[in-house]
Amino acid sequence: MKNTIVKLTLGAIILLATTSSYAQPPQGHNGKKQPTAAELIKKMDADKDGKLSKKEVKGPIKDDFEKIDTDKDGYLTLEELKKAPKPERKGPEEGR
Repeated sequence: MKNTIVKLTLGAIILLATTSSYAQPPQGHNGKKQPTAAELIKKMDADKDGKLSKKEVKGPIKDDFEKIDTDKDGYLTLEELKKAPKPERKGPEEGR
């Protein structure tokens, strides 16, 4: 009886430990939560016009600016950023 309780307890601990990482919200590079489109504009919009020019953006957004700027006006709006494809996640073996 005691042996069964110990085995069940250990099994529950192992199950909890292995599944807890799956319950986390989606995260971006370095374990940080990916910012929303609104957060990106708020952070990068230097001239506070509510949209982003190529001079204002950095990182993967700058690399894909032309793809995200669907109306080809030279600015990224909130709607364009919301519809933009999410950056691909690197697996553990790729991030090394």
